[in-house]
Amino acid sequence: MKKLLIITYYWPPSGGGGVQRWLKFVKYLREFGWESVVYTPENPEMPSVDEALLKEVPDDLTVIKNKIWEPYSFYKRFTGRKKEEKIQTAFLTEKRHKRGVAEQFSVWIRGNLFIPDARKFWIKPSVKYLTAYLRENPVDIIVSTGPPHSTHLIGMKLKQKLNIPWLADFRDPWTNIDYYRDLKLGKHADRIHHQLEKKVLHQADAVTVVSPGMETDFKTIHSRKYDVVPNGYDAADLERLPEIKPETDKFVLAHIGSLTRTRNPENLWEALKQLVSEDKGFAETLSILNVGKTDVSVTESLKNNGLEKYLISKGYLSHEEVLKEQRKATLLLLLINNTPNAKLILTGKLFEYLAARRPIICIGPRDGDAAGVIRKTGAGKVYDFNEVEKLKVDLAEYYRLFKSEKLEKTSGNIEQYERKNLTKKMSEILNSCTV
Repeated sequence: MKKLLIITYYWPPSGGGGVQRWLKFVKYLREFGWESVVYTPENPEMPSVDEALLKEVPDDLTVIKNKIWEPYSFYKRFTGRKKEEKIQTAFLTEKRHKRGVAEQFSVWIRGNLFIPDARKFWIKPSVKYLTAYLRENPVDIIVSTGPPHSTHLIGMKLKQKLNIPWLADFRDPWTNIDYYRDLKLGKHADRIHHQLEKKVLHQADAVTVVSPGMETDFKTIHSRKYDVVPNGYDAADLERLPEIKPETDKFVLAHIGSLTRTRNPENLWEALKQLVSEDKGFAETLSILNVGKTDVSVTESLKNNGLEKYLISKGYLSHEEVLKEQRKATLLLLLINNTPNAKLILTGKLFEYLAARRPIICIGPRDGDAAGVIRKTGAGKVYDFNEVEKLKVDLAEYYRLFKSEKLEKTSGNIEQYERKNLTKKMSEILNSCTV
């Protein structure tokens, strides 16, 4: 068995999409000749907790931990937040409030002083800790997965010190991530971000990305070979689920994940508003489910369109409960961030949507990576951010099929996105770096 060290900030019991990718790779890599060692913080700031994911971790897996100092306690005191309050990603806020001077200054500090991110203080102690560990416990390759992109700087420094092959895995872009422009970066900080990004892309022995759009984007920064290994679904997760049929008394449009300001589908709300006003049966049956946090801008949009009474917000659920909610839904909503990088967004939830076999309503670029997967698998329909009439017509047709009990499961070929198949692909990339 070859050995790899995985540097990841997110690991069970931390919940959310950032955990799933390497948790599943670790689960299956042994079948392809690789034994994993995971390095993760001992005391991370976790936006969500999912204790059930601990059952996915192999019993005899080596997990090593080192303490991390993060500025969040200072940030919470400075902005008047409670100590136990979770820090939301993508600047999501559930209550309407005017961003005060303290909060705006904190964002400026975050963007301009904590480069590449608030986990930067983990880099130096991690390099020291792992250098000693790896000299006693050699591995064949180091893997860093980000964000946070501080993990890549740890991987890069270890490669420089120990001359161990290094793979940098990007689950999201760096300088082209959707909220990068919200960080209030000065020219100096922006330049450092771009320099570090290019340095990582240049020095890594291999770079993996989750979408073709990210590959294209990175090639404009540094020309090299990139390997696209998307996220996926785990067939074993589905086998454990009981038989679940969609709701029959409610026409449920379900969205899994945070409903942020940039994912606020104004065209969907407009189409639903018209259908509610025109069809009494539709109005009596409609249900809009969000499993995750809901930004105040979304709540206000629903209110402005007379739809607030249809929203059911369940907050964070365990991964197993999420899979059940997907199967109970009538339609699944895939809402792409309406940001300049929209075309390259290929969110992990899409692949579990595919496995749920419920029709997908995707709102985003028709020529984006997510749209390409949906068309290829015949899993649903895609609408531009401003498209209303066609969306309204198709929703009415889906509702007609629902009422007549003729709305069928999707049946496209999705096996290429199964976690074990994706792990095989990742193992081949690891092998190519260690021949």
